[in-house]
Amino acid sequence: MNYETILFDIDDTLFDFGKSEESAFQKAFLKFGLPAGVEDYRPRYKEISKVLWGELEQGLIGLSELGKERFNRLFIEYNLEIDGELFNRIYLEYLGQESHLMSGAQEVCSSLTECRLAVITNGFGDVQRSRIAGSPLRSAFEAIIVSEEAGCQKPNKGIFDYAFSKLNITDKGKVLIVGDSLTSDIQGGINYGIDTCWFNPHYKENTMAMRPTYEIHELTDLLKIVGPKQAIPV
Repeated sequence: MNYETILFDIDDTLFDFGKSEESAFQKAFLKFGLPAGVEDYRPRYKEISKVLWGELEQGLIGLSELGKERFNRLFIEYNLEIDGELFNRIYLEYLGQESHLMSGAQEVCSSLTECRLAVITNGFGDVQRSRIAGSPLRSAFEAIIVSEEAGCQKPNKGIFDYAFSKLNITDKGKVLIVGDSLTSDIQGGINYGIDTCWFNPHYKENTMAMRPTYEIHELTDLLKIVGPKQAIPV
């Protein structure tokens, strides 16, 4: 089957979120007079943040609560007298300035001229839009669907309803979602009844019950799937 619309995740799919996060984290801690913040606090922050993003996917917390809570928990644990909400706001300002593409991202997007391309991402609208606008992919997408604006996040079916409405899509069989997260992108696509492509550059083992339609290890492998000659599903 030839796909007409490709829905791309952003972080760790088209954009290298690790580089963006580390740079923004460093700048934010420098602003608060803690130049060793990345080394001292980022490992624990990532653990806290992972738990909270998981709770967000399950609908247990909201995005604004996640933003301030991740830093509040970190600062309480390390006895730092820093306002978590203020720090989060500054961190997000810096994060919005970081636009590091994954290898092959620009080539893939520029090659898919016969497809409609859109972004579907969990996160803060201003931040995600700013990062895209500051990148070579600024004109690549017909629509940018962000969970904060949709009012729900992947894997919730609501964000897909929002995306399909915005893009005026009626045929789910012509849509493919591409992302790195099994619990967010792949589960969301499966829940909604569309084909899925798991971007797995680190060859992680899939220990979950869900099975993506395709699995790729390089972004450019997507070009073997989208087109007249289809790849063999995994």
